[in-house]
Order: sequence, then C-alpha cells, then structure tokens
Amino acid sequence: METWTVLGLLAGMLTTVGFIPQIVKGYRTKRMNDVSLTMPILLSMGMALWFFYGVILEDLPIMLWNLIALCLNIMVIFLILRYRREGRESFTHIESF
Repeated sequence: METWTVLGLLAGMLTTVGFIPQIVKGYRTKRMNDVSLTMPILLSMGMALWFFYGVILEDLPIMLWNLIALCLNIMVIFLILRYRREGRESFTHIESF
C-alpha cells in the first residue's frame, strides 16, 4: 500500500471517529436538544458527494471514510429527530396536567 494511501486512511479515520462521542452521548442521555440539525444534514450531503467523487477516482480512503462518516451522520440525524420528538411529547404530556 502506498504511503499516501496510508496517510489518507489515517486522516479519514481521525476525522470520522469524531462523530462517535456525540452519538454515544446522545444515545446515553436521550437528549439532542443542543445539537444543530442543519449541520449533520449539510455534512451528510457533502460526504455523499465526496463518496461519489472517491468512486470516480477509485480512491479507497475517500470512499471508505466518507461512507462511514455518512452513516454516522445519519445516526446523528436520527437521534436528533427521535429525541427531540420524544422531548416534545413528554413536555406536552406534562402541560396537560
């Protein structure tokens, strides 16, 4: 494997694993109120484009890490939508008393 490919794999891994703490925290706390929905949506669109760019270039690091990061961002979006909705339902339930 070429040195530049190894460098690309390492760089992609370091930038991609940064999403994992947010996912773990959101899952554990069941709260995503302070997380922007716009950011992971825009990042997901960009990562999808980067993935297809990597496919065109047949560049493993670009394809691999952008596909993984895209999946992680979709998880963030899912958590935001799920826990914000649940939070509103709980709040509405409390108001009805």
